Amino acid sequence: MRNNSVEKKRRITLTSKEISELFAEAIITIILLIIVNIAILVILSSIVRENSALSEVIFASRTSFVENFNSTLFSSGKNILVPLFLVMDVAFLYWRLIRRYRQMQLRHIISELHYIAEGNYDHRIPFELRGDLNRVVSSINGLVDSTVTAIEEERRIEKSKDELITNVSHDIRTPLTSIIGYLGLIEDRQYRSEEDLLKYTHTAYVKAKQMKSLVDDLFEYTKVRQPSVPIHSITFDMVQLVEQLAADFELESSKKGIEVLTVAHPAQIMMEGDTEKLVRVFNNLLTNALKYGKGATKIIIEAEKVGTEVVVTVKNNGKMIPKKALDSLFDRFYRVEESRSQETGGTGLGLAIAQSIVALHGGYIYAKSAPEWTSFIIHLPLNRN
Repeated sequence: MRNNSVEKKRRITLTSKEISELFAEAIITIILLIIVNIAILVILSSIVRENSALSEVIFASRTSFVENFNSTLFSSGKNILVPLFLVMDVAFLYWRLIRRYRQMQLRHIISELHYIAEGNYDHRIPFELRGDLNRVVSSINGLVDSTVTAIEEERRIEKSKDELITNVSHDIRTPLTSIIGYLGLIEDRQYRSEEDLLKYTHTAYVKAKQMKSLVDDLFEYTKVRQPSVPIHSITFDMVQLVEQLAADFELESSKKGIEVLTVAHPAQIMMEGDTEKLVRVFNNLLTNALKYGKGATKIIIEAEKVGTEVVVTVKNNGKMIPKKALDSLFDRFYRVEESRSQETGGTGLGLAIAQSIVALHGGYIYAKSAPEWTSFIIHLPLNRN
């Protein structure tokens, strides 16, 4: 019985049948070699016996080749042909047995390969071999490893798609149910006054906007997740970009009593990137800070040039994000507090979109939170390769 796990390397153990095959191969080979040797010696003896000139040459060189060489070639114990044939026979016999043994090893490897092909992907060929067969085994095991990785990745993607459909269906169904309910009341004229009618239509309108926001975010998320999405890079000043963003959010932030500030070092940071997509990143971060930064009085956007990259930090002094939630913030549809997400109407895709856009630019984003500041830090290369 096989163990479906990565086994320790071991030598191939031949079965009793295979050992018998090797023994039979050796016996047959030895018999054939004896027959061939006798035939060659007989032929040589015949040639020497019939050719007197050749005999004289052989006898003349007997001190360097063979002493007491006669026409029978069998009588002299010092005959050099006998040990020569013996060495050649041993070498041939060894080659035949090794060749046969290699074939048996290959048979074992093929058997293991068939076992893996039956679906036992946790199993690996455990044989310790040498030479080409060892390279073959290593290549097969490497191929199985890469195949298993590809299968697991495909399963993960399939699971991810199922989760995406489930989450989208759930988030669309909630506002859609409200829209259908209120429009149904209007359709059945179940309102007592024009004020009720306006209330129902307003609620249906708000829920429809929530659905549109989800659909837009979902479209943006799937678009930026494609590795082939085009990046329209231009050279721009990051400091000027964040200052413009701060000005755009000034009215909304002042209504909530929050001050938006910018800090830059140096005063101008020129870089390459897709400004339209990067604006979407900062819009998402600033919107989140305004929505979820409970108790915040300041939002600060810091831009700093560090070596060959720019580091942009968007931080607020609002409520701290729980430590266990930091690693999941950039997962799609993740919300730190479900109740809060229902109140603010977020789709849970903003940070996932931001992460994808930053990755398209060759950078990365992460979050950290302390009682003083909750910060989202973005690293972007100044020049795109």
